[in-house]
Amino acid sequence: MNQIPDQLDVDFHVPCTHRLRFTKDVFGKDTDVLLDLLESSDGKPARVQFWIDQNVADANPDLVTKVRRIADANPDRIKRIGSVQQVPGGEEIKNDIHILERMLKVFNVSNLDRRSYIVVIGGGAVLDATGFAVAIAHRGLRLVRIPTTTLSQADSGIGVKNSMNLFSKKNWLGTFHVPWAVVNDAELITTLSNRDFIGGFSEAVKVSMLKDKEMFSQLCQDASRIGDRDMTVAQPMIRASARWHLEHITRGGDPFEANEARPLDFGHWSAHKLETMSDFSLRHGEAVAIGVAIDTIYSSLVCGLDANVAQAVLECLTALGFSLTDPAMAEIDTLFGGLEEFRQHLGGRLTLTMVPEVGKPIDIHTVERDKMIESIKRVQQFADTREAFTR
Repeated sequence: MNQIPDQLDVDFHVPCTHRLRFTKDVFGKDTDVLLDLLESSDGKPARVQFWIDQNVADANPDLVTKVRRIADANPDRIKRIGSVQQVPGGEEIKNDIHILERMLKVFNVSNLDRRSYIVVIGGGAVLDATGFAVAIAHRGLRLVRIPTTTLSQADSGIGVKNSMNLFSKKNWLGTFHVPWAVVNDAELITTLSNRDFIGGFSEAVKVSMLKDKEMFSQLCQDASRIGDRDMTVAQPMIRASARWHLEHITRGGDPFEANEARPLDFGHWSAHKLETMSDFSLRHGEAVAIGVAIDTIYSSLVCGLDANVAQAVLECLTALGFSLTDPAMAEIDTLFGGLEEFRQHLGGRLTLTMVPEVGKPIDIHTVERDKMIESIKRVQQFADTREAFTR
């Protein structure tokens, strides 16, 4: 037998498939899209448990009935395990560790295994928290996400991250776990409030600035119509944002964020901090809009971004319906604490993404405090001026 060396370093790659589907009515005429994703095991129907965001169930009173009907009408394809579970929506679910315990207990008493499916229907926070529970149960069940907000359809629902908040820090507890599939359904976002509808488009602004100059121009052009819920322009923009997020995760070379940079978190160092500072009264999409605005101005002051482009970003975000202001922005020292929390979350050097030119991001490792303060104040001034103008 050959002698085994004292040191063995072997690179290896785990094959994964990220399945993204777009439907018009997944619990109606497009049911087969969901059924086709649920593979049988040993020739038996797929074992499936459904979890629903309470806010979504309240807005769609017949949704639970529709979900039950799918299983009842297709017993040869899926077997529904237990009752349809409902959990609180919004950041409440990510802030309460006892809800996580409850989810795990339900998984356990249901005898779910690694070939069982959790189909979770809800906004980004519910997808995050349920996905975390799924990732740690038996080291990973099969997760099918059905995002119900523009934010989760355009961004977070596409990702491979799952998390809960802990120690007053956003996403401190979490895992990387590739979903079995994601289904972006057009019907499910029709009942969103206007506030929640526009929420996802801050992430579209972000990813277009990072990836696609043409998309950015189109988004600026269509911003007012999107804010007015014109689906002929809103739906293509959700699809484009989802596609770019999927492309970055699957082709960007760093799906589990092992490197220093997190390009898709452009604007997020302040966004995450503003959320916790506001006790989550500021929603994620709103905080991202402010964060993108701040880092866009900083990019123009320090990194060479054309001032006219920076102005266009602020105009675009405002046209979409974002106010770009919050009282927490006045607490500069506390807000700057978000930089260190952002660094700690990844480790290593502080690494922020900035945009000197649309479609051509760069990484920076230091922040000029006076210029960042000026950026924050400029965003506030812009927002105050717009608010006064619209009165």
